[in-house]
Amino acid sequence: MLVVVALGGNALLKRGEAMSAENQRRNVRLAAEMLAPVAVQHQLVIGHGNGPQVGLLALQGAAYQQVETYPLDVLGAQTEGMIGYMIEQELGNLVPFHRPLATLLTMVEVDPNDPAFANPTKFIGPVYPKPEADRLAAERGWIFKLDGEHWRRVVASPEPKRIFEIRPIRWLLRHGTIVIAAGGGGIPTMYEGGDQRRLVGTECVIDKDLASELLAREMRADVFVMLTDAPAVCLDWGTPAQRAIRRASPAALAGYEFAAGSMGPKVAAACRFVTKTGKRAAIGALEDLGRILAGEAGTTVDAKQEGIELAP
Repeated sequence: MLVVVALGGNALLKRGEAMSAENQRRNVRLAAEMLAPVAVQHQLVIGHGNGPQVGLLALQGAAYQQVETYPLDVLGAQTEGMIGYMIEQELGNLVPFHRPLATLLTMVEVDPNDPAFANPTKFIGPVYPKPEADRLAAERGWIFKLDGEHWRRVVASPEPKRIFEIRPIRWLLRHGTIVIAAGGGGIPTMYEGGDQRRLVGTECVIDKDLASELLAREMRADVFVMLTDAPAVCLDWGTPAQRAIRRASPAALAGYEFAAGSMGPKVAAACRFVTKTGKRAAIGALEDLGRILAGEAGTTVDAKQEGIELAP
C-alpha cells in the first residue's frame, strides 16, 4: 500500500515552543517513531510543513541588513533541505539499514493570476503580541492576522498546479525508497509571460496540505493522511459544543466552514483527494497515526460514508 503522509509544521514544532534546532530535532525524532512502523509495512512518501521554520529564516535574514532578505522561494528550498535532513536521519535510525531514504527538492508551479496573491492567509513564523506585530508590520510591510489568541505573519498561498519532480519520485519509490518531497508545499515557481516561457521563483508559500494532496493524487496513493496537533476535525471548534468528526463524506463536509489558515485547507485537501480518486483521506494527531490508518482515530473522509459520524 502506498501511503502519503503530510506532517504539519506544528506537529514538528509545538505552538509557542522556541524554534531551536534542538527542539525541532526532538520533535522530528518523535515523528519518526510514529512513521517507522508505516515505513516498514508500506511504501511511504512524506510531506511536511515549514511555516514556523520559513518565518524564522525570514526574520534572521531581515536582521542582517547588508543584503536583501532571501525571497520565500529560496527560504522554502532551505527548509526542504533542513527538515528533510532531520527526517531522513531520525527515520533512518529506526528502519532497516538497507532501506534507502531520499529528500527531493520539489518545485511546484502556481498561477501568477491566482487570487490568493491579493488575500494572504498562510501563517508563517512565530507568534507575537499585538504591539510587536504592529511594529513589524510598520517596519517591514508584513501582514499579520490572528492565529488563535496570538498574531502571526501571513503570506499568499496560491493553489499548486503542477509538481515538476513526479517522475523521479516514482523512480525512487519503484526502488524501495522512503521519499520526503513537496516539503512546505514545495518551492513556489511560476512561468513568466512573454514569448519565451521562463520558470522563476515567486514570493509565496504553497499550502503543504494542498501540495501533498496533489502529490498523493499524482502518485496514485492508496491513502492520504494529514497529521497535525489536533486529534480530529471538529464541529464548533473552541466552543462548549465542540464535537469531533470520526467519519464523513466529502459532500457532508461541504456544508461546513473551517478556519482558512489551519483546518480549512486540510479538509479541502481531503475532500479533493477522495472526490478525485475514490480513495481514503484522513486528518488527525501525529501520535495516533497507526490508529488513524486503522480508522480508529482522527477524521476519515471516505466517499462510501453516508453523512457525518461523530466520535463517541
